[in-house]
Amino acid sequence: MNGSGGFVEAEILGSLAEHRVLSTPQVGAIHLAGRSLRSTQRVLARMAAQGLVVYASLPGIPEAPRRLWHLTEAGAVAARDAGMIDRLPRLLSAEQVTGPLQAHTLAVNDAGIAFLAAARERGDEFTPTSWRHEVEHSLNARRGRARRSLIADAVLTYVRFGDEVVVEQRFIELDRATLTIDRLTAQLGRYADLYKATGSDGEPFWSELYPWFPPVLCVLAGASRAALERRRETAVAVLSRKQALLRTAQVSIRFCLAEDLAEHGPFAPIFTDFRSPTEPVNWIQ
Repeated sequence: MNGSGGFVEAEILGSLAEHRVLSTPQVGAIHLAGRSLRSTQRVLARMAAQGLVVYASLPGIPEAPRRLWHLTEAGAVAARDAGMIDRLPRLLSAEQVTGPLQAHTLAVNDAGIAFLAAARERGDEFTPTSWRHEVEHSLNARRGRARRSLIADAVLTYVRFGDEVVVEQRFIELDRATLTIDRLTAQLGRYADLYKATGSDGEPFWSELYPWFPPVLCVLAGASRAALERRRETAVAVLSRKQALLRTAQVSIRFCLAEDLAEHGPFAPIFTDFRSPTEPVNWIQ
């Protein structure tokens, strides 16, 4: 990997290490914005010929991406040697890439790409690795079976520039309409538990990771627009009756539809806050 093309390839390896699996259009949106899909295909084909990446196909699903890319062992080592990652990631098999969780992972990455596009347009800071998947947070200090934790689908860090520099962090929950509404709202309600969970010193566990408690953005995908709008309204109604959340004003939970996030970006008024659902807001209002 030499020259400017080699740097792009190294960045792609770093993204695949962080985000596990990316479709061809996602690689293009992250690393080759403004260039044709064919250009992205050529770069990935060159990397595949070098043994750095490999793809798995999803035949028979017209709306799905045809090729899902992931790292080989050589690609993981190259990413580490290029300084893109600190340690070798867990490698995926073709079966895992095309398994039931791939749609969820790709949807989380689509959400990250929406923030990436917004940052480029506004001159803010949000890199191809500014979102991290499956971030675990302790809910108690116990070990073994007694240990409790909350795993956020992703955590993103976005730096806004203006009159002052503002570092924004968010928990991302990606819902593909596969959970019952009570399980979805129960998962979201656990963020109140995370806010209140403290160690023996009385300090919140989350304060070791964040300067302030990040708001939660729940992105809805995986069904028709009408179905997702009903799901959002139902989730808001259920959350508005959860006493643990009502007693924890510091926990903010907002919903948006994945298609709105992709089309309009996070700075558009596409979010519904469960505490004031009649007034759409953007992600920082």
